[in-house]
Amino acid sequence: MMQPAMIHSTSYSAYIKRIGRGAHATDLEEHEAYQMFSAMLDDGVADLELGAIVLAMRMKSESASEIMGFYRAMSERIYTLDALNTSGSPCLPVVLPCYNGARRQANLLPLLALLLRNYGIPVLLHGVLQGNARVTTASILRELGIAPSVNLTHAKKQLKEQRIAFLPTAVLSPGLASILTLRDRLGVRNSGHSLVKLLDPFPSGCLRVVNVTHPEYLNKMNEFLITIGARALLLRGTEGEPYANPKRRPQMDFFNAGKQITLFEAEEGTLKQPPPLPADMDALTTANWISRVLAHEIPVPQPIINQLACCLYGSGYADDMSQAIALAAGKTMRFSIA
Repeated sequence: MMQPAMIHSTSYSAYIKRIGRGAHATDLEEHEAYQMFSAMLDDGVADLELGAIVLAMRMKSESASEIMGFYRAMSERIYTLDALNTSGSPCLPVVLPCYNGARRQANLLPLLALLLRNYGIPVLLHGVLQGNARVTTASILRELGIAPSVNLTHAKKQLKEQRIAFLPTAVLSPGLASILTLRDRLGVRNSGHSLVKLLDPFPSGCLRVVNVTHPEYLNKMNEFLITIGARALLLRGTEGEPYANPKRRPQMDFFNAGKQITLFEAEEGTLKQPPPLPADMDALTTANWISRVLAHEIPVPQPIINQLACCLYGSGYADDMSQAIALAAGKTMRFSIA
């Protein structure tokens, strides 16, 4: 990982003065945002200034230039791996960020990951292990027999042998993991929580599944993904996790080489019949329900089938969406945990 030089501490007050003026705040230029976030990731900002920056950015919200600068700084500070050289799969790996967990309903992101894995697609999940009273994706995967990777070598081994791995943020990017922990101290999310969903650990390419929680971030992410030419699937997540709400499908947009295509429109109208879902949201109940779905005892919720089709197309497994929809809906293979 590249480590650019940190800016001098006397520069922070000038940045804070600009971004911390409430209604009169002004945006940083891309190179300024890059310098500031680089220092934050390198543990080069004192606690007082760091807290001020985080809260100021929380109140102001990130501009396009700031997101780009932050992204450049983050990208230089992540460890990389190449699933294509270890999994034997001809299609791109799918990357799923896991940072919120379940608070009101069962977390079904592990179901999407395992469905993809059973098509032979390498799946890398990255995120937090503890959920602050939320049910994390990592805890459900544990119940399904998939332990978190302890290091990059372990993750590569899991991708090769099991075609799925969960990599804790602290292993993938220690500096970014430190920024995320500020939420526990300050009580609010920060720019790191938006940036980590854009993380790409595969130099040879992947399909990033990017989710947003707040509607106003959709336009920002649209613009950003087009600007960097990312290959990504964008949708409103479910409780902050990147899977389609099983009760009502969100809009799903595919990005590639600077172009955007809407693959599925959002469902509207009254929900006619709710899909069968786990009776409780705890990790064990959710894992048992997922096992029954994979054993064909319970149907896959239609919105997740739709998202599965998007991922089959976006990863290159299917040549077009018609083929992807047929593959996802056909359920021609026998799904399993092993």
